[in-house]
Amino acid sequence: MEALLNQPVLVLNRLWQAVSVCTVKRAFSLLYMGQAQVVDATNGQFQTLDFTAWHDFSKYQEEGNFLRSVNFRIRVPQIIVLMVFDRLPKKEVKLTRNNIYERDHHTCQYCGVHFDRKDLNIDHVVPRDKGGKTTWENVVCSCIPCNSRKGNHLTHEIGMKPMTKPKRPKLRTFLNIQISNVPHDSWKHFLDVAYWNVELSD
Repeated sequence: MEALLNQPVLVLNRLWQAVSVCTVKRAFSLLYMGQAQVVDATNGQFQTLDFTAWHDFSKYQEEGNFLRSVNFRIRVPQIIVLMVFDRLPKKEVKLTRNNIYERDHHTCQYCGVHFDRKDLNIDHVVPRDKGGKTTWENVVCSCIPCNSRKGNHLTHEIGMKPMTKPKRPKLRTFLNIQISNVPHDSWKHFLDVAYWNVELSD
């Protein structure tokens, strides 16, 4: 149940532009409060349904994932559209630990090994105590052993050069990274105009 509630749902603004990704749990909260509707792409045509209509619609569906209780069965949506939000998100990707990991594909930029995020750290290519700033161009994903080995040395001092030159990711490229492991066919129609950086308040 918990894994299902944390699955991703594509979020569209009122103009049907993709602006974010939220969890199933958050999507149902927005639906129940009347702040969003489900976008269904069954039979290749888009229709919107509020919470009650989606619950009724789910009774006749066999495919897809469902949340169930003793007297309740509702299909998990893949796309929702917000009823009042019509802005586009900012066109910059925020510099966060999660986003650095995504940019670098969860791969240590020194040894080239892919890791779970719990085994990763952030390294300043030019150490902070030598004037290095916390910017996209000076931070890389690093495994803990490589991070410890490099310490506060400059890369040329210890022969540990990052595999790729760190840079600020383009928003379009970053969106593709974010959704690369979530291959919902129903999303594809919206991705050419998608921007990812809107935060939905809890």
